[in-house]
Amino acid sequence: MKVRGERECQSCGARWSYYETGSVACPSCGDLRSVGVDARTAHTDAPVSLDLAAHRERFGDSPDTLPRSGVDDLQSDLREYCRKRGFIDGGRLAPLDATYLAARELLEAVDCFERLRDPTDADREYLLALLTGADNGDRPPADEVPTALREARGMAAVRAVEAFRSDALDFLDELEAGVERSGVESNDAETGDNEIDDTENDEDAPTVTVDGEHPEARIGPARDAFERLRDRVTRVDALGGDVPPAAADALVEAADALGAYVRTGDETDLRTADDLIDAASVDDLDPAGR
Repeated sequence: MKVRGERECQSCGARWSYYETGSVACPSCGDLRSVGVDARTAHTDAPVSLDLAAHRERFGDSPDTLPRSGVDDLQSDLREYCRKRGFIDGGRLAPLDATYLAARELLEAVDCFERLRDPTDADREYLLALLTGADNGDRPPADEVPTALREARGMAAVRAVEAFRSDALDFLDELEAGVERSGVESNDAETGDNEIDDTENDEDAPTVTVDGEHPEARIGPARDAFERLRDRVTRVDALGGDVPPAAADALVEAADALGAYVRTGDETDLRTADDLIDAASVDDLDPAGR
């Protein structure tokens, strides 16, 4: 969506950032009558945090790894957190952050663990390690993922990369539209016709921001790479996430490298993403890990 990030209360005159509160209600007086005072920008993220302390306390006091009374609440909190998160923050493309990724994996791991007929101590320890560190973005390395839970790692990568890719493609659409509008404005300025006043033509103002020069040059390569990444993710999804954890992590790293390329235009990031996508070739994504 496109929002005006800086708001002003029509009742008391206070100003605040919508990006920080996620609300049009005035944080000073509570009045809902507020107006945006800056240009619209693309924005999909919400100011939400992940706090699993209550769940850790509940699970720590239970003789079972997953007390039935707490599982539904944990899954609900994780889903709500993931649902509210996005990767366009105030007109800038954000990284695929570790907390979102850990929350995704914990959600998948809980579901996967509950389906196990005879979970091992290693399975339990891994799940509890995720619960311990997820709200700080910490999760065990790929070589510590138990075989029985590796599909959780894979499906977390699928869900996270697809969510990021969707926002990134929307971002590229907005970037391309902004470049085209800038070109029209430059031509108009050269001819002296149809001069645009940004304060009166807010819909023509850029809605996304990137660093570096010639942003139009990175749009095509980024889209092509995201399409290649989609093919790999689709393969992992078809396998139910049951792929080597390192391969799943490579897809996440590729998405994040592509995001960095979109933000800065650094060709090194694009090459890194291409190498990671190539490393996770369809032939390598074998359920048996061969």
